[in-house]
Amino acid sequence: MISGEAHPDGLEFSESGRALIRWFDEHARALPWREPEVTPWGVLVSEVMLQQTQVERVRPVWEEWTDRWPTPAALAAQPLAEALRAWGRLGYPRRAARLHEASRVIVAEHDGLVPDELEALLALPGVGDYTARAVLAFAFGQRAPVVDVNVRRVLRRVLHGEADGQARARDLPDTLALLPEDPASASRLSAALMELGQTVCAPEAPQCAVCPIHPCRWANEGKPAAQAPAQRRAPRYAGSDRQARGAILAALRASADPLRKAELDQVWLANPDQRERALASLVADGLVHVDDGRIALGG
Repeated sequence: MISGEAHPDGLEFSESGRALIRWFDEHARALPWREPEVTPWGVLVSEVMLQQTQVERVRPVWEEWTDRWPTPAALAAQPLAEALRAWGRLGYPRRAARLHEASRVIVAEHDGLVPDELEALLALPGVGDYTARAVLAFAFGQRAPVVDVNVRRVLRRVLHGEADGQARARDLPDTLALLPEDPASASRLSAALMELGQTVCAPEAPQCAVCPIHPCRWANEGKPAAQAPAQRRAPRYAGSDRQARGAILAALRASADPLRKAELDQVWLANPDQRERALASLVADGLVHVDDGRIALGG
């Protein structure tokens, strides 16, 4: 049963929590990593892939990965090049390298099983605070506060009457205070908060009419606009070093054999200096290596 413990600011959330869980049970998207048979490893893979990447792009790659490598040991036994090749065009390929490295740590230090303790998860390569807590909540059903940009927006609106806002130190205790004491219910509410922020409580044009906890404090206060942060121009992708890196990796993934430098040069002719800079960064990141004048995936 959901706890009736009041939030430190005096907000009683127990009834809203029950309504939100009922809504989630009826309306949650059918995502493959939410299926009951998915292992903690499958959840960890999904959380790493979903970092900065849309669900529909992740779905087919996740399904291929978990089919090929259903356990950390299965991935750890493969060379890094195979992980990078299977990563495809999800972007930010260092995530694939860190996941591959994490699989080897899990095998070496945890008997091949994803750990179920926060500190052990945080010690894995590529696993930060959000990912670690998400694995605890969604893989192990623990009472762990999970805060991403979507949950944070829900918190701002429900607890503080604000449209949105930057991360704050109080986000974790705010979230924890909303979670029921029962771990299974807490895990379900964590997933429901995230789903609400992703599908209903959107940054622009939120669907308040279908929100299971409407009206929230923000709605009751007239939906005040967010304080506009300093404008940050999104980095341009076309012609960027990131695009050059992607072109080099795509050529290497497509080739069964290492490529000669002269062959690889052909994939980015517009700016030779940029191409060399991109290649050097890939080598520094351990994503490609040069051996006897040939370039190949992997460190």
